[in-house]
Amino acid sequence: MPIRSPVKRDFTQSIAAGGNFDALTDWDYETPDTDCMVEVLERATAVGIFGTVKSAGDTIKQESNIQAGGTAGTTPARLTTEPVTGRAPKYQKLRIFYRNPTGGAVTIDGLVILTPLGGGRSQGPVRATRRRRK
Repeated sequence: MPIRSPVKRDFTQSIAAGGNFDALTDWDYETPDTDCMVEVLERATAVGIFGTVKSAGDTIKQESNIQAGGTAGTTPARLTTEPVTGRAPKYQKLRIFYRNPTGGAVTIDGLVILTPLGGGRSQGPVRATRRRRK
């Protein structure tokens, strides 16, 4: 079934020292069936976490540091966190991957929003019919 309105996934994960985390594993929309705009807001509880965002083989965000601060389990807000944005083509896998090279566990909090592009399905133009005069 096509995505008809924006869909959202919140996530919180403690990543052990030397560990990895794929934020979209087992999400229904990991491979969207509609062309979408993707927004990712992410924040870690300490410095040192690296994140990558990929869509359809394109890198939307190359591996780089994640913003640190905040409380574990609290979803980042647009007011204090700049979203990572890009396109998610239909039938192409979307991947958000985190890596913790530090010596301790760090919690990552985030959310992903997929917004369908192009509006609803068009049924074609509506044609007026002429009435015949009798």
